[in-house]
Amino acid sequence: MTDKELEAVMNGIQRAEAVREELGAALAGVGVTLPSPALDVPMVAAWHAEPLIDLGRCNLPTARKLAAVLRGAAR
Repeated sequence: MTDKELEAVMNGIQRAEAVREELGAALAGVGVTLPSPALDVPMVAAWHAEPLIDLGRCNLPTARKLAAVLRGAAR
């Protein structure tokens, strides 16, 4: 991997981390905390792909709260 490609990968990871934090803050603002959001960084040709935010697993009360918040926002 070239220096330019590595820089592109690192920039993508930094952007994804910022978005993950933004999403976490927005969810916390409506009373929802996802226990395990993480970055899913593609390893094959990583500099060509955007990192993904894996929202992780959550328990039933958290899923219900999230559903309620989304229904409320849709109104």
